[in-house]
Amino acid sequence: MLMATLTLAAADGPDPIAHVVNHKLVEVNGWWIWSSAQTNLVLSALIMILLGSWIARRIATGPESEGTERYITKNPFAHMIEVMCVYLREQTVRPLLHERTDKMMPFLWCLFFFILINNMLGLVPLLDAQNLLLPGLYAEHKAIIGGTATQSIYVTGVLAIIAGIVINLAGIKELGVGGYIKHLTAGAPVYVWPLMVPIEIAGSMIKPAALAIRLFANMTAGHILLATLFTFVEMGLSKGLGVGIPVGVASFVGVIAVYFLEIFVGFLQAFVFMFLTTVFISLLSHHHEDDHDVEHGYDERTERVAGAAAAGLA
Repeated sequence: MLMATLTLAAADGPDPIAHVVNHKLVEVNGWWIWSSAQTNLVLSALIMILLGSWIARRIATGPESEGTERYITKNPFAHMIEVMCVYLREQTVRPLLHERTDKMMPFLWCLFFFILINNMLGLVPLLDAQNLLLPGLYAEHKAIIGGTATQSIYVTGVLAIIAGIVINLAGIKELGVGGYIKHLTAGAPVYVWPLMVPIEIAGSMIKPAALAIRLFANMTAGHILLATLFTFVEMGLSKGLGVGIPVGVASFVGVIAVYFLEIFVGFLQAFVFMFLTTVFISLLSHHHEDDHDVEHGYDERTERVAGAAAAGLA
């Protein structure tokens, strides 16, 4: 992994962005028909389907003939994923969505793990390995696979659009068409509606846009930092003794530290995207739309969580 990245760093010179951004593979009349990010997305989907099916079989309850053993997850890795899923459902989503939790969890789990897998694939030097094996493609600035799919604003934008559609459809289903339209008035007097309705409509677009920009920016910044440090390692080691070796060693130590940090950030950003989607869904519910009505009560926990997210949790 290290040698592949260092070799490409030597060839690229001081251009760490090339390790991160999307690369075209098939282009027709200036339009990218296929790119490395699309291959990453397909690979992520296959990992989710195949690995998810394997994990599900080991989590599933066995036959009655196994007795109490049938409730035990059959594999440590599958058990870890099960713990993650249960935590996301019971500790993150259920306090916000209440009775709607079980209906929304398939989508929210899918969102979390799809983003997580893409974030982790961005840390694997697939692009570097391909460029070593197929230098002809590299010379043409093309790539079959590699980079970071969630670094592309187009990818995060599509994810945000899907999340935005689900958020609003869930709101319409929960509140009804009339309740959803009433939500756009924010409970304000009629004479303020011309001001409030456009603001609420803009807000319904800004929330998903914020999800897209947050994920895109974090993945871009962190991975470019890693690529830059790898470049410093190569440049330092190529200078030999003197200043070069200390710079290379210090940069290598920094690479290890930032790699672990990027693994954490990859998990965090997948969680934040899923969590804020959950918060936005919960805001379009009777628990919030009736917060001025004592008959329905006021969900203070949800409001505190939404406030914490707005204050900078992400």
